[in-house]
Amino acid sequence: MKIRSDLKKDVITSNKKTYRNFPMVPRVVFGQGSFSQLEEILLPKRKNSDAPFIFLVDDFFENKEFVSKIPLMFNDEIIFVSAEEEPKTAQVDALVALIKDRFDESPSGIIGIGGGTLLDLAKAVSILLNNNGMAKDYQGWDLVSRPSVYHVGIPTISGTGAEVSRTTVLLGPEKKLGINSDYTTYDQVVLDPDLTITVPKEQWFFTGMDCFIHCVESLTGSYLNAFSQSYGEKAMELCKEVFLEDIPASESRDKLMMASWHGGMSIAYSQVGIAHAMSYGLSYLLGTKHGIGNCLVFQHLEEFYPEGVELFQKMQEKHNIQLPQGICSHLTQNDFDIMVNVSLGMEPLWENALGEGWKKIMTPERLQSLYQKI
Repeated sequence: MKIRSDLKKDVITSNKKTYRNFPMVPRVVFGQGSFSQLEEILLPKRKNSDAPFIFLVDDFFENKEFVSKIPLMFNDEIIFVSAEEEPKTAQVDALVALIKDRFDESPSGIIGIGGGTLLDLAKAVSILLNNNGMAKDYQGWDLVSRPSVYHVGIPTISGTGAEVSRTTVLLGPEKKLGINSDYTTYDQVVLDPDLTITVPKEQWFFTGMDCFIHCVESLTGSYLNAFSQSYGEKAMELCKEVFLEDIPASESRDKLMMASWHGGMSIAYSQVGIAHAMSYGLSYLLGTKHGIGNCLVFQHLEEFYPEGVELFQKMQEKHNIQLPQGICSHLTQNDFDIMVNVSLGMEPLWENALGEGWKKIMTPERLQSLYQKI
């Protein structure tokens, strides 16, 4: 059998199969208090005193003591960004324009500090600083042609897997879809569980469930392979410990941060499924945050993920989490059509969940009936 390297598509090809040669985060530091190492991590990456590091920080931390710990030098700048809404392509374009207008020289790097919204924004901004056009032009798979600016991800909440994934999910004018690119992945990640201490309980649960649902959808999908399975099983094990067992708070923070990392790695070489596809529809139409959107959908998917939904309900009961009711009760038929079209546009997710014949299984009418339960 002859095996060759296809440089254009960055895959390894044989006469039978094509395997994705995907990127991984090349450098990561983990541990309580590891944020204090950020200055020494960034120093070798500084191009010169006129090329700043731009810190995109969740505005939750504005006027908080944490900000004083960010290692600013020369003309480095902190830009506080609200995470109240899902990240948008227009938001990325505005941040890129702001940075280009304010600084004559390209930044030494972009550092995202926050949850999934800030991590996705930082990845997208780093891409658009080195690639022409607008963020919406790159929503899709492998549309980015030039490497991004050096970028570092520092999660302050665990579960999304945004710190490890090769995608940055954005709400655009026509669709909610990620910039899926080999240049999206972070160059450096700092995993400090201490940064998650301030997360409110419900947000902790909803974002943690994003990780749990990653695992369920990866481990039950048709794209499953030994690589994704090994990471998915470890993430699932950690999620069960965090959400079903009584363990010390510091240990819980450590384990959920590792669950998020492993869950993100699991879907990197496989895919997510129905809950995520439907959540994209909710986010696009109603602006529903990703974590709670997944939960709203997943509770009604026992037909597809019976064991996963049963575990979810146990976790929800243990932590006394109440989900909103009737958020789709007021929608018009046009609203449902929009959500259904956005959701069904996520074809790889549906194929992973239901196989190649998924279109015969999940018709628009059946999908609408699921939305009507929410």
